[in-house]
Amino acid sequence: MIRAIVTGAGGRMGGRIISLIAETDGIELAGAVERKGHPAVGKDVGEGLGLGRTGILIGDSVAGCIDRGDVVIDFTAHDVSLDHLEIAAAAGKAIVIGSTGFTAVEMKRVRELAASARCVLAPNMSVGVNVMLKVLADVSGLLGDDYDVEIVEAHHHLKKDAPSGTAIKMAQVIAESLGRDLDEVGVYSRKGMIGERTKPEIGIQTIRAGDIVGEHTVIFGGMGERLEFIHRAHSRDNFARGAIRAALWVVGRGNGLYDMQDVIGLRKP
Repeated sequence: MIRAIVTGAGGRMGGRIISLIAETDGIELAGAVERKGHPAVGKDVGEGLGLGRTGILIGDSVAGCIDRGDVVIDFTAHDVSLDHLEIAAAAGKAIVIGSTGFTAVEMKRVRELAASARCVLAPNMSVGVNVMLKVLADVSGLLGDDYDVEIVEAHHHLKKDAPSGTAIKMAQVIAESLGRDLDEVGVYSRKGMIGERTKPEIGIQTIRAGDIVGEHTVIFGGMGERLEFIHRAHSRDNFARGAIRAALWVVGRGNGLYDMQDVIGLRKP
């Protein structure tokens, strides 16, 4: 039985992960963590989720419960997740991170820490999205430079980072397949007399409205036709289920940095 510690336990994502762990064979909740000062700290984690009393009180420190778990499941913020990775690595525990917005410096530290930890880090834990990433790599390689690439992503108005980590990952996958550098060809806004669209650019546009869980549309526009690939998340459960799947997978692996392509077996050898 895999023992999981869930961070952000008082939030929407953490709550869904905890609820779905209770329904999943092979894994159980060993600890729950929220930020210091959160009103959920000190309360039984099950009471607010309709699970009844579990005997697990929400704490305010991963370090305080790391010894009780095999894996940490973390959907917080990039800087907080990095702190949690530090703790997991020091304790020899596995960790699954779904946070986005890591800086280049932070990612360098993530890779360093992954040498002594088993870490799955992915901007999107959805199985469907990760299958789509594989498809996008294949399609862009087949279409080549004759088709313009545009990505449109939409999320709820509470989301703090833009574009989404998923949209960035999609753009990176496509750019790599086309032999382009996203830092050079990414276009994130257009306004005014901007002139003709350049052939190598990859557009990434952002929408924030209401309670949209997450939508990503990738357009390959050619002369006389276009292909569109769309992923719509209907609820957070697909992300939560993916994170649990990653937690079950990573505990038995060697130290290293993995993503959902590894978890679902799509990584090319």
